[in-house]
Amino acid sequence: MALLEVEELRVFYGNIEALKGISLQVDAGETVAVLGSNGAGKTTTLKTISGLLRPRSGGVLFSGSSIIGRAAHEIVALGLSQVPEGRRIFNVLTVEENLNLGGYLMRGHRAVLRQRRDRVYATFPQLAERHRQLAGTLSGGEQQMLAVGRALMSEPKLLMLDEPSLGLSPLLSKLLLKIVRQIANQGTAVLLVEQNARQALAISDRAYVIETGNIVLSGKATLLAEDQRVQKAYLGGYEAVGT
Repeated sequence: MALLEVEELRVFYGNIEALKGISLQVDAGETVAVLGSNGAGKTTTLKTISGLLRPRSGGVLFSGSSIIGRAAHEIVALGLSQVPEGRRIFNVLTVEENLNLGGYLMRGHRAVLRQRRDRVYATFPQLAERHRQLAGTLSGGEQQMLAVGRALMSEPKLLMLDEPSLGLSPLLSKLLLKIVRQIANQGTAVLLVEQNARQALAISDRAYVIETGNIVLSGKATLLAEDQRVQKAYLGGYEAVGT
C-alpha cells in the first residue's frame, strides 16, 4: 500500500476545472517530482492533498485512510506537511520562533521541541547560527531553508515542497535540492513540485508531468529525463508533451 494515493481528483475554481482526474501515488521513503508549466495544476494538486482546497470528486488516501474533508492541521498531525511556494515565513519572528510554530502540535513538550529544533539545525547549520535573528532579515536561500525546517518540525512521513528553488541562485538551488534528497534518504517521503526539471529529476525516484490539469506522462525519473518529449517541453514549451 502506498503512503499517499491520489485517485481521480477533480478540482474547480468556479466554473474552471483546474484538475481533471489526477491520480498519483508516493511510497514511503520515495521522492516523487511533479513537473509542468505555470498553471498546469501542480500547486492546486498539493493544496488539495494538504486540505487547503476541497475537490469536487476523487479521493486522497494517506496511510490507507481518506483525508478528504479533514482540516489542514489534522492532516499535519497525521504526518503530512507542505512547504508552500513563496516560503510564507513570519518575517517579524525569529528563526527559532518560526521553527517552534512548525512544531505547534508538540507545544506542551519542550524537550521534544528542542530535540526537533536540534535536528533541523543539524540539517541547516546556517539556521543554528542565526536562531535569534529575525526571519525577515535572512537571505532568500536561508528563508527557504527555514520554510523547509519549519515543516520538518512536525516530523512528517511525507514532505510536500512547492517550488523550493524559486528565486534562488543556481548554486543555492542545487544545494537545497541536495539537502531535500538527504532528507528523503533519512526516511521521509518527498513530493516535489519544482521548476528546475533537470535537478528535480536528478534527485527523484519517479516523476509525473501535468499539463492543463491532466497527467500526461509518468515513470521513473531517469527514464523521463531521457524522454525526448520531456526534453523538448522544457526547452520550448509543453505543447509536445501530451502528443
